[in-house]
Amino acid sequence: MPVQQPVLGVRSVQLIRISGLTFRDLNKNGKLDKYEDWRLPIAQRTADLVARMSLEEKVGFMLISSARLKNDWSFEAPKNKDAVTSDFNEEDLVQTGNMFTKKPLPIAMMMAAGTTKGVTQYHLRHFILRANVSARTTAEWANKLQALCEADGLGIPAIIASNPRNHITRDASIGLSVGKTVFSTWPGELGLSAMRDLPLVREFADIARQEWAAVGLRKGYMYMADLATEPRWQRVEGTFGENADWVAQMMTQIVLGFQGNTISPTSVALTTKHFPGGGAAEGGQDPHFDWGKNERFLGNMFANNLIPFRAAIKAGTSAIMPYYSIPQDTKYEHIAYAYNKGVIQDLLRKEMGFDGIINSDTGPIEMMPWGAENLSLTERYKRTLEAGVNLYSGTADPTKLLETVRSGAVDMRLVDESVRRLLLEKFRLGLFENPYVDEAAAEQLVGNARFQARADLAMRKSIVLLRNEAKALPLAPKTKVYFEQYYRQANPQASPSNVFTDKMGKYNLTFVKTPEEADVIVLWITPGAKSLFNADGPPLYLSLSKNAVDVAYVNALTAKKPTILAINYTNPWVIDEVYNDAGKANIRGVLATFGTTTDAFLDIITGQFNPSGKMPFSTPLSEAAAQDQKTDVPGYLEGPGYALFNYDEGLRYK
Repeated sequence: MPVQQPVLGVRSVQLIRISGLTFRDLNKNGKLDKYEDWRLPIAQRTADLVARMSLEEKVGFMLISSARLKNDWSFEAPKNKDAVTSDFNEEDLVQTGNMFTKKPLPIAMMMAAGTTKGVTQYHLRHFILRANVSARTTAEWANKLQALCEADGLGIPAIIASNPRNHITRDASIGLSVGKTVFSTWPGELGLSAMRDLPLVREFADIARQEWAAVGLRKGYMYMADLATEPRWQRVEGTFGENADWVAQMMTQIVLGFQGNTISPTSVALTTKHFPGGGAAEGGQDPHFDWGKNERFLGNMFANNLIPFRAAIKAGTSAIMPYYSIPQDTKYEHIAYAYNKGVIQDLLRKEMGFDGIINSDTGPIEMMPWGAENLSLTERYKRTLEAGVNLYSGTADPTKLLETVRSGAVDMRLVDESVRRLLLEKFRLGLFENPYVDEAAAEQLVGNARFQARADLAMRKSIVLLRNEAKALPLAPKTKVYFEQYYRQANPQASPSNVFTDKMGKYNLTFVKTPEEADVIVLWITPGAKSLFNADGPPLYLSLSKNAVDVAYVNALTAKKPTILAINYTNPWVIDEVYNDAGKANIRGVLATFGTTTDAFLDIITGQFNPSGKMPFSTPLSEAAAQDQKTDVPGYLEGPGYALFNYDEGLRYK
């Protein structure tokens, strides 16, 4: 079988021609070296390159830091009003403060470095892009970064990672989700789960893969295999729900859709998080903060957390990210997972058979070193290296890691093994042959109408019909409807609502401006606790009155006319303050949404689309039930009297 010449991308290095074939001369020495020879097995190429890299190059290669475009002020107040461009932000090491806790950091903690300095002096080749810009701008910046890497040293290409970019989400924060972008817009992760449509989940992942790869994003810091077993946890919105077996099926389709059956030049590599699952957070508090650092397993269901991760490993996930939590009520040491050799080496590597990259979450050395607070920075690096971390997220400064390795405190084989794993991913992705993208093609592909049409279908399939008294839904044609989309705005004195008007007349309903004019009130409530990174430690609650909903206002409104009530669930909200014995008299229908559009919602309530969604979690009957739930026990196992709406519950019109 003849050797097939791959397409090569070149900006500055020369091409080497041998027997009619071409190769990139990445180290500029005028001859073909093994790591440049795409005919050789990837393992052989990797071994050759590891042997050529200096210690400084290896250490820089083990860091992944946030990259910034020119005039991109994602982490700080704008310094000017100029538009974001694809040029590099060339500020020196930037100490931005802890983007999670808002506390000052030691000088060793730097979130980002000027791009040129990061590549040429610190030998960085892994970057996280946080900016939300056009497809062309992203593609142009990615190409400039790859050209810089090609021209430097051994010509090792960069890999650019991102958090999710394809979902409607309430908490679009750095480190969680980019939120609405130019990419195709799909339901939130809970909504994808609620569809109960694995082929469409796989199609979503494949579409997102195409969009990401088109702009040069080749690694996803996603998705969360964590289980939503503690209903108050502030990251439930990013999960696929509470049922481990179902989440495992979701993870399988997600990984295969982004990566394919094996990682290849068309793949986007995934980093599955947060091992071994962060959903059993004590009190629902998150371990980004000192007050949320403990994870409790009082129901003895630690093993249940592992089921989705086993599925992701079987599907071939490229990397796994340990969380910051300290495990309690288990056999494992009381130290954060990135430091926990028993969890990473004995459990993840040996027992579960994971052979990919261990990518730390952002800042376990400088910001969230739970259980290792008394260790120095170099001692923390030593401890995490020996536990098994291969790639450190959260700093662009290699000084302390380099100091740790140079001191002889750790076995150099740990560094070489980390570099080997990281290089294998890049070789498999085809980045050593062609890291460049077609900027014009990216602009045409990303968010195209065909992709969005499939996402629009998912929006509709994600909506769950929970109650339909006397077949109140779908609404009859010409029904007079007062439709209010309720959410608290930034100004607490402002109206909490947004009254919908159907300017196009597309729904065959008569939308009125006041409840008094209506036959039916449609009320769509979006509750919400503080954003995760604005948390300050008080107990967490799920009642609507504790989550930006004026219960008295809602009850007064629903008392006026028969009402269809919809709740957007980012957590399993407790709705007994509005849906109680008194309130139920007028509430004829209840729906659940998980990040969707007004058009999709109206298609459901008018019967243009037959609801088919199922609940991805149980919702507690009362605040007391939520407070008493065992952190690691899913709601569907909590027993009778726990749930108002049950896991997997959902109605259809016929």
